[in-house]
Amino acid sequence: MPTSPLTPQITTPHDPFQEPRREDCPWCGSRSLRTRLRAPDPLRHRPGTFAVDQCGDCAHAFQNPRLTAEGFAFFHRDFYERQLEEFTARVLSPEAVRRRHRATAWRLSALREPESWLDVGTGHARFPEAAKEFFPYTSFDGLDPTARVEQALLEGRVEEAHRGYLTTPGTAARLRARYDVVTMFHHLQHAPDPRAELRAALTVLRPGGHLVVEVPDPRCAFAALLGRWWLPYGQPRHLHLVPRANLCAELQYLGCTVLVTDRSTAHIPYDLSAALSLALVHTHPVVQLAATPALDLAAALDRLLAPLLRRTPFSNAYRVVARKEARTEAGTEAR
Repeated sequence: MPTSPLTPQITTPHDPFQEPRREDCPWCGSRSLRTRLRAPDPLRHRPGTFAVDQCGDCAHAFQNPRLTAEGFAFFHRDFYERQLEEFTARVLSPEAVRRRHRATAWRLSALREPESWLDVGTGHARFPEAAKEFFPYTSFDGLDPTARVEQALLEGRVEEAHRGYLTTPGTAARLRARYDVVTMFHHLQHAPDPRAELRAALTVLRPGGHLVVEVPDPRCAFAALLGRWWLPYGQPRHLHLVPRANLCAELQYLGCTVLVTDRSTAHIPYDLSAALSLALVHTHPVVQLAATPALDLAAALDRLLAPLLRRTPFSNAYRVVARKEARTEAGTEAR
C-alpha cells in the first residue's frame, strides 16, 4: 500500500525517526531494564512498534528507543495535535475539561496572589483562562511547542506566548526569575529530558515561587489492566513516565521544598472509555456506531467510580506542588 510522504517509516535499523536503543535507565543509570509495553501508534496506525521500558531499580518508565528530534517534531505537527484533540474530546467533553481546570485553579488559590504565572505545555491556554477567575490580578503567559499558544495569545487567553520548551535554547535565560508560579500540567512526559525541563522551570521561577507539576502515574493499576489501551501511555508522543517518588526526590535535590503530593484530585476519569475508544478508532463506522451504548456505559462507569478510584492505586495521575527556596539557584546544575 502506498504511503503518504509524511508517513514515518519505523521499520529499519537506521530509522531517522528513532534513536538507537539505550541499555541503561536515563534517570538513574541502572542497566536493569525490562520491556513494559510494545504498541503501535494507536491513533494513526503508522508502520512499526514503539516500546516502553522500565527500570528495575528506580521504576522510571521511558520510550526505548526514543524518537529522534525529527520524529518528535513529526508527532507534534499541528495536524496530529488536531487529531489527538478530536479523539480526547470524545472521551472527555470540553465542559468536563473546563470544570477540571476550574477545580484545579480553585485548589491552587491557596497560593499567595502571584504577579506573574507561566503555564508550560499550555496548548490552547484553557487553564489560564479558567484560573483568571481566582487570580484576577495575575499576568498569565503560556509556553507550548505548537502554534496553539499563538492562537491563545490572539484570543486573549495569555498575555505573552512562547513557542517551544523551557529547554529550547535561550528560553530559560530570557525568562530567568520572571515568574511567581510555573505550572506543568501533563507536559513533563513529552519532554526529551525531564530533569533539564525541571531545572529550566526553576530558572524562570523567582525565589519563593511555586512549581506545580501534574503527570500520569506509571504505577496506576489501570496501566497493567489495560496495557496498550491505557491512554496515558501515549505512544509515541510520551517519552517519560516519572514515578512520584523520583519526581519528589529530584525536586528536593534541586533545593525545593515539596509542599503537596496529591493523587486524588489529579485523577482523570477516562480510563475505561478511552481504552474502548482506542480499540475502536480504526474499526468500520458501522462497528463504531454499534458500540455507542458500550462507550456510553464505559464513560458512565468512569464517572461513577471516580470518587472511589481516585483514592486507590487506580488513580491515573499525581500532582506535586513545590516551593523554590533561595538556595535553589545553587542546586540547579546538571548532574
